[in-house]
Amino acid sequence: MALKIRMARYGAKKRPFYWIVVADARSPRDGKFIEKLGTHNPFLTHENPSRVVMNIERIKYWLSVGAKPSDRLTKFFSKEGLVANPVMPTQTKKNQPRKKAQERLQEEAQRKLDAEEATRKAAEAEAEALATPVVEEAVEEIIEEMPAAEETVVEVETPAEPEAPTPEAEPEAPASEPETPADEPESSEPESSEPEEETSEPEAPADEPKPEDSQE
Repeated sequence: MALKIRMARYGAKKRPFYWIVVADARSPRDGKFIEKLGTHNPFLTHENPSRVVMNIERIKYWLSVGAKPSDRLTKFFSKEGLVANPVMPTQTKKNQPRKKAQERLQEEAQRKLDAEEATRKAAEAEAEALATPVVEEAVEEIIEEMPAAEETVVEVETPAEPEAPTPEAEPEAPASEPETPADEPESSEPESSEPEEETSEPEAPADEPKPEDSQE
């Protein structure tokens, strides 16, 4: 007998409530079942633990016996680690648009990409255009400031040049003043020279008697 783990619908009209049961695969959905394994209330939130209630031990037993869960219960069991995650089947081409519609969609997507690229390039060009004048102005300001800075340096250096000789000349003036007393003793030398001249003058008369001697 092929066993199937599935959900049997209970509850009121438009208010479904499901039991998780194990039953013969040939029996109807809401027919006779072998054992009840849990409940599922779709009106509760996913965070509510009462949304899906399962008897894990009995489910493991029936899975070991060979019972096959339905697609919905396979998702519930995979969250609990009872079975592997279900493999999603490949969708057929019926859910896709036709060839011409796909071409139109591709053209629209390409136009959007081209428009985005054009807007991006325009934004970059505007940013560059705004940045270049600012850079040029900054360069011009720097160039204008450089001569002003040189002038200030020259103005500061020019008064420093005459100041250097003035302190040197001032010590020279007092040095020349003490030289005057040194010259005074030199003035005594000419005095000594004067008597020498005087001595030389009397020598002349000493020479005069010589003619007298010659007369005698």
